[in-house]
Amino acid sequence: MQQFNSRTIWLSICLLSAILTAIAAIIILSLIPIYLPYHNLYSYDDADIVPSPNLMFSFASDISPNDASLFNHSTIMNTNEISRQLESIFQLKTESLSVSAIEPVDFSSDDKNRKRRAVNSASTIGNSIDLIIRVTINYLFCGRSHHCKIKLHDRIIQMINTSRRKTFPITLLFNNNVQLLISVASCMAQSLTSTGPSQYTRLRGKSCINSDLEICTTDKLPDLYDASIEELQKGLGMGYFTSVDLVQAYLARIDEINLKGPALRAVIEISPVALEAAHTADVLRAKGTILSSLHGIPILLKDNIATRAEDGMNTTAGSFALLGSIPPDDATVAKKLRNAGAILLGKTSLSEWANFRGINITNGWSARGGQATSAFYPLGDACGSSTGSGIAASIGLAAGTLGTETDGSIVCPSNRNNLVGIKPTVGLTSRNLVIPISHNQDTIGPMCRSVADAAAILNIIAGRDTNDNATLSQNETVSNYTRHLIKDGLKGARIGVLRRVFANATYGEYPEHIISVFNKTIEDTFKKLGAIIFDPADLAYAEKLASGDAEFLILTFDLKVDLERYLSRLINNNTVPRTLQDLIDYNNRNQNIELPPGRSNQLLFLASQNTTNLQDLNYTAAIADNIDFVKNRGIDALFDQYKLDALIAPTEGYTSRPPAITGYPIITVPLGFLPDTTEVKTNANTTLFQLPIWPAPNFPFGLSFIGRAYSESKLIELAYSYEQATQNYKNGKPFQAALPKTQISDILCRK
Repeated sequence: MQQFNSRTIWLSICLLSAILTAIAAIIILSLIPIYLPYHNLYSYDDADIVPSPNLMFSFASDISPNDASLFNHSTIMNTNEISRQLESIFQLKTESLSVSAIEPVDFSSDDKNRKRRAVNSASTIGNSIDLIIRVTINYLFCGRSHHCKIKLHDRIIQMINTSRRKTFPITLLFNNNVQLLISVASCMAQSLTSTGPSQYTRLRGKSCINSDLEICTTDKLPDLYDASIEELQKGLGMGYFTSVDLVQAYLARIDEINLKGPALRAVIEISPVALEAAHTADVLRAKGTILSSLHGIPILLKDNIATRAEDGMNTTAGSFALLGSIPPDDATVAKKLRNAGAILLGKTSLSEWANFRGINITNGWSARGGQATSAFYPLGDACGSSTGSGIAASIGLAAGTLGTETDGSIVCPSNRNNLVGIKPTVGLTSRNLVIPISHNQDTIGPMCRSVADAAAILNIIAGRDTNDNATLSQNETVSNYTRHLIKDGLKGARIGVLRRVFANATYGEYPEHIISVFNKTIEDTFKKLGAIIFDPADLAYAEKLASGDAEFLILTFDLKVDLERYLSRLINNNTVPRTLQDLIDYNNRNQNIELPPGRSNQLLFLASQNTTNLQDLNYTAAIADNIDFVKNRGIDALFDQYKLDALIAPTEGYTSRPPAITGYPIITVPLGFLPDTTEVKTNANTTLFQLPIWPAPNFPFGLSFIGRAYSESKLIELAYSYEQATQNYKNGKPFQAALPKTQISDILCRK
């Protein structure tokens, strides 16, 4: 009997242990769907980014003003029942929500602060009344896991926001025994950021019912084709949409035309953590923290601007040779954008190695990205080397882009993509961890739809950097370039016109129509706005400068030294090329992808490999030659002779060369579009090798302002004044198939 009892007890203990283990396993497995997906997406564990458990649900309702007055002196008693009903309707886990308050609100269109106000008994708003349900998320499911809490919060928001207009009845039971049956339609959910008794954060800024103010109509939201950073910030600030919404919309636009449809190939890679960064920006905004004018704004970077390894993006200059290479950190300009709250959305395609690998290789082609083409003419040449940045900004694939320039690589694609492009003074923006060509001429700048947007980005990326000695010559305090957006900036400005070589269609090999429009705008715009014109104001030795002999020699010497310095900083040990010869050898081993027909030479790499060092007398003589002829006896002499504020010329042709060689700034703004009568010249190789086409009808072209070192503020004044007076960018549009259709409303209001 004792033996039997002991055995029974032992079996009971074993059985109980098994049951408890099974229960524990079930609990753990039930949490995995909540925890794991977000754990994989988020690499941080910072409590500061956990959203508030307090949410507001906004519902359209048929509640009348008289019924709404019940809320002034009664309390709803059946909040638990309503909590379970909401969980059931929106397919949420039982007891994941707890309703804390329900109030009707009206929408006051004359409220300057654009806030919602609690309804009182005197309200006569009628069918403009919405129902606000305040709830608390039950984070107890997640224990101490921040990842789980973020995931649970986002799932609840997502389930409600993707079920908009879903109508259902709800019963409100008050403590005075009044029972009210109403119909509600789900509208939206958002984190609660204001906790006063009758003050609410505006839920995406719109009444659920009032059709005149319906958030899901595109005319009430910025058109992403040409939305300004200011417009996007206004929408984010008013709660019309979030940065996550914005990123999703831009990603959808990229998906429409990048490899599908016209296959413009503007974007070479999307950041795997863009949505994560957008979520973080939204959480900070909800907590009242706005890092800068770019907070929550998506920006695309050229694929020679390094980003940190943990983002999961490559930095390759378009070559498979650097695929998988690991830079030690963000490029300084990328880090500045990140620290300002901008969303690094992805990398844009480019002319491989920034157009300094071979001779006569097409603009916008790289082994990784393929052939990028214009949105303004099918298979058109969008110029380079910042080709993808130009295409992307021209059709609204991001709020703005960054390009790099050694000679023409920002201003030429900006000019052919109907954009404003700023090539800053060499030393205004850091080149640290940007794949280089030349420390003498490389610089990084914005490519945007407007002068204002370009100035906003330049505000962030400019400044000193101990990792780039060239930046230490600028002032310690960066100018606020947006303060120089002055509409009458051309009044009294002294403007010199570069004629010889630079405003010469034959010499520059571009259509004569560009010169006609350029001449007309001097008379019709510059002079009428009060500019003092010196025409011509020609550079001495213009033909010698245009030949580019000294510049070419300098770049070939610089490339070998500067590129190998960059390669030496990669942290992949022996898995990536370390020398220019390594890259040449890689291309030779992989000719099918790196040296395909029509793009099969690497003559510039070979010329650079054959140089000696930067003490070579040929190199130092070329540097001295450029300083003497281009700077001292060239641009500086002209500015001194006429006391100029700027030089102007059409952007096409050789206009980028003088500021490139001197390191001076240049800004291009839209000037016009080539007419339908423009002759399109092609040959057998155009089709055989899929070579891009230029010139062609509908291609944009630009006007450039050139200044002396660190004169960006003045150039922005002049460019903004011209842009505002002419609005030339509105006179043409991309061809229809190249225009993405997705808008923010498609993200907000998808069924």
